[in-house]
Amino acid sequence: MTPETPMATPRVAAGALFFDEEGRILLVKPGYKDGWEIPGGYVEPGESPRAACHREIAEELGIPASVGVHLVVDWAPIDAEGDKILFLFDGGMLSDQDLAAIIFSDGELTEWRFAHADDLDRLMPARLVRRIRTAIEAKNRGTAAYAEHGVEPHFRP
Repeated sequence: MTPETPMATPRVAAGALFFDEEGRILLVKPGYKDGWEIPGGYVEPGESPRAACHREIAEELGIPASVGVHLVVDWAPIDAEGDKILFLFDGGMLSDQDLAAIIFSDGELTEWRFAHADDLDRLMPARLVRRIRTAIEAKNRGTAAYAEHGVEPHFRP
């Protein structure tokens, strides 16, 4: 590699999948755009994806979170924004006490709800739906996944 060789400088984001007793996923509604998201956001300089996930959950939901293992790392560039690497962590199950404590103190979010994985297509962008479904599959089989545009590539033996 020479000094002139361009290198990727991806944006990095991290989010968590939280579940209820029925296996539904916690979704949050941003006030600044249409559709639903999962809790999380961009990683700041010098911050790890896990630390960013904890910070974003505390900022967005007002609850402390101790996220578990990472479920998926997704390479998902967008033409308008460039390269992106997105981490999804297992947030586990939220208790009734956790849910009662949710507050939107920074004004970024306006509401939350739980949804079944089968209902996500009508609630959020397809790229996020693919990533969430890949993360759920990874959680169910007990191994982390690598994805591109939300889908695990098929590797040849």
